Amino acid sequence: MAYRDLVTRPVLAWSAVAVAARMPVAMAPLALVFLVRERPGGYTLGAVLAAAYVLGEIVAAPVLGIRMNAERARPHLAAGLAVGALAFAGLGLGPAGTGHPALLGALAFLAGAGPGAAPGGMRALLTGMVPEKAVTQALSMESVLTFAIWAAAPALATGLALGAGPGVPLLLAGGLMGASVAGLWALPVGWNTAGDADGPGEPMRRVLVRAWPVYVTGAASLTLLALAELILPALLEQRGVAIGWAGPLLAGLSIGSAVGAFVYGLRGGWPGPLPVQSLVLILGVSAGVVLVAVLPWAGAIAPALVLAGLLQAPAMLSRNLALRQILPPNALAAGYSVMYAAVGAGYAASGSLAGGLLQVVPPSSAILWGVALTLLLTAVGAAGEWRRVRAAAPRSPADPADAADPAGASPVTGAGAQSRDRARTD
Repeated sequence: MAYRDLVTRPVLAWSAVAVAARMPVAMAPLALVFLVRERPGGYTLGAVLAAAYVLGEIVAAPVLGIRMNAERARPHLAAGLAVGALAFAGLGLGPAGTGHPALLGALAFLAGAGPGAAPGGMRALLTGMVPEKAVTQALSMESVLTFAIWAAAPALATGLALGAGPGVPLLLAGGLMGASVAGLWALPVGWNTAGDADGPGEPMRRVLVRAWPVYVTGAASLTLLALAELILPALLEQRGVAIGWAGPLLAGLSIGSAVGAFVYGLRGGWPGPLPVQSLVLILGVSAGVVLVAVLPWAGAIAPALVLAGLLQAPAMLSRNLALRQILPPNALAAGYSVMYAAVGAGYAASGSLAGGLLQVVPPSSAILWGVALTLLLTAVGAAGEWRRVRAAAPRSPADPADAADPAGASPVTGAGAQSRDRARTD
């Protein structure tokens, strides 16, 4: 199925709602820094507010995602986005962020927590709106849209904060998120769960735990992005390169990611199982980030970052597709939300590690240590996926359990069906 087949009224409506809901998320960290930067210790307070915002996302995404009703997700999404819109508006209405830091921190936390399950819920809505054969293209389109939003958000937040006022970016964020609440009524109320294979009494948490290797490798893929973004300015200074190159270089990373997502969606499927695809892609991203650490020239760092971006987006797409293979439809929003929290935690962990290492080692070494952390997480996730695949593999026809089958089932109708059942529950 081609991308042009996604150009339908429902998908276009979804895209408009997604932009309105996600632009505030992309603007928030920088907007919070600009809100309080003119106060004494403003940059430190801004960093704390941004951390409170991200913490709200990480904590709330899995909690709210688990509680989302797949067939009637709209009220849940609307309530969360409305809380986020009100929190953003509350942050922006104060005069230049002069409120008490505790109040600002609470509002920042709510701004992140309220819509925490919205990315997962919106992704599940999108994949439920398109035919199964178009899911890869739909997820690729979503990834391209997300990278475009994240590329535009910093410039938008900076321009509004400096040109119109410190609180204006947050007021715009509140307005956009409020508009996304109204836009939800142009979308389906939920998605079909008729294909669920799990028994109705199985706890959602048990269903989600089955996919833990996917969350681990998803977090591993984003630790590399954190390394590239957070250490690049210090690395450029180490190399004697003007720090102003950081912006264009990171833009190249984003452009590479958007192109990689688009190319991944050009085919309905790529060679090899999804776990193998993900492993190869993460190793490729790791190689690109290692080149960034060891190459001495900005002209050489740029193509290494583009290469990392080209492979990073498909790595995450393969993780989202893997979740669809493991989880039943009624658990998809929760699974996507747990993934959202996992990659956020991976980003935060990598950033914290990098910040600590920069106190004792040069930036190039800090990047290499971060890559080592990524490879460790990737190995753990890959081992977990291999174990799950082996547990779900069909048994030999000579298995004594099959020989004792009272129905005398053949390997195809007996052992094969039995193995498929195990694949759904392991």
